[in-house]
Amino acid sequence: MNYLAIVIAAVAAWLFGAGWYMALGKPWMAALGTTPDQMAEAKKRPGAWLPFVYAFVAELLMAWILAGLLGHIGALTIRGGLISAAFCWTGFVITTMAVNNAFGQRKASLTIIDGIHWLGVLVIQGAIIGALGV
Repeated sequence: MNYLAIVIAAVAAWLFGAGWYMALGKPWMAALGTTPDQMAEAKKRPGAWLPFVYAFVAELLMAWILAGLLGHIGALTIRGGLISAAFCWTGFVITTMAVNNAFGQRKASLTIIDGIHWLGVLVIQGAIIGALGV
């Protein structure tokens, strides 16, 4: 396993997520049904920083699993990483999110914003791991 590629992929994915949600913060809050005042208040609670840690740990795990998958199927190119990541997103991520958000009666815009975020995460990771190898 190329652990450097995995860490680079996770860091790049986390930074992408930071930029994504900074750019789409207002529409994302609206999709959640949360006001900026409610979000500001939530940031003051103990442990408000923990979701950022959880996101990074999740992205490390995703990169490790994706590297294992790419290694097993032999998709060790940027193209192979992108295609495999997009397949994983289509088959596992967006389908699960759509079902969960439908049952939770959440707005479709939340599924779109969060879903595209996870597509970005996976294709970034796939490209990096595909380029650097496993």
